[in-house]
Amino acid sequence: MTHGPIRRTLRALALAMACLLAAAAVAGEGLAQTRVKDLVTFDGVRRNQLIGYGLVVGLNGSGDRLINTPFTEQSLKGMLERLGINTRDEVLRTRNAAAVMVTASLPPFARQGTTIDITVSALGDATSLLGGTLLVTPLLGADGQAYAVAQGSLSVSGFSAGGVAANVTKGVPTSARIANGAIVERELKFALDEVTGVRMALRNPDFTTANRIADAVAVRLGSSAVHVLDATTVDVRIPPRYTGAVARLIGDIEQLTVRPDGIARVVVDERSGTVVIGDDVRISRVAITQGNLTVRVVETPQVSQPQPFSDGQTVVVPRTDVQVQEGNGRQFVTIGGNVSLQQLVNGLNALGVGPRDMVAILQAIKAAGALHADLEII
Repeated sequence: MTHGPIRRTLRALALAMACLLAAAAVAGEGLAQTRVKDLVTFDGVRRNQLIGYGLVVGLNGSGDRLINTPFTEQSLKGMLERLGINTRDEVLRTRNAAAVMVTASLPPFARQGTTIDITVSALGDATSLLGGTLLVTPLLGADGQAYAVAQGSLSVSGFSAGGVAANVTKGVPTSARIANGAIVERELKFALDEVTGVRMALRNPDFTTANRIADAVAVRLGSSAVHVLDATTVDVRIPPRYTGAVARLIGDIEQLTVRPDGIARVVVDERSGTVVIGDDVRISRVAITQGNLTVRVVETPQVSQPQPFSDGQTVVVPRTDVQVQEGNGRQFVTIGGNVSLQQLVNGLNALGVGPRDMVAILQAIKAAGALHADLEII
């Protein structure tokens, strides 16, 4: 018996199965909804916060009152002395300057000479920064080193105007922005091509999502190059063909698409009555009714006057009318039984209740053990 044709047939079947698996993987990626780029952050590729203290000048009488903000007066005197003007024994009474805090985010891989946007916020009792100019302000990192220098004219979206008896304020006139208002002077030392691996951190930790990302990366790079460390971290070793081209590797990984997963959650904001229900929320079959009780209190005080030529006094007699009205009885509405999000919302809307009443209903369903989701109240 000849085994050659059998071996060839088996090899052909194995090749066909491999092609089918590859096609299924490609089809799965085509049906995915979210890019890996939108689900993870890469280790070392992040922004850094910068902060600085500066002075804004050129305000039209809306700056700090120096008698109330001694740090503004000290800053003005220090600045003028550095410019060769002696103000040590002088008393400043200007209202055209204000002390401000300047904040910015240093992008990853920002090179020397590039510009970044900054935000300027009043620190003292200035009423408006409209028309002001920020003087040279070093922006410091968490290590105390200056990484950028800011200066420029402020862009204020709000305004404040008024007189003795009325005042109108729109927006926040004590906060401003300067587009491209800071120049990067110091670079962060981080060589991307020298790393031996790329570590991804999920923005929303989840084991299922982490494994799906690892599977998508394994199809692209090979199963031995990626490992899931926990629900937050996916580690990828640099394949030989990407040596010295880590930026291209990260770009290829970012474009992979997966379907993210997460815990079924219902978020309730009791202060505003906002309810957000996730798509994976399921409710066991329950019957719900919602009461409608209205209590109205009306005050109608009356004036009681004494008879003419008597010794009585005119008094105000309180009159309170309390009415309690219970709405029409509502029938029980049955919802649940592995329903979808749309069916759940339709069932709750059938009760004719508002958002705040819906909050109480969801809490009662959770207490009954019929809500199979994480109920988060903020």
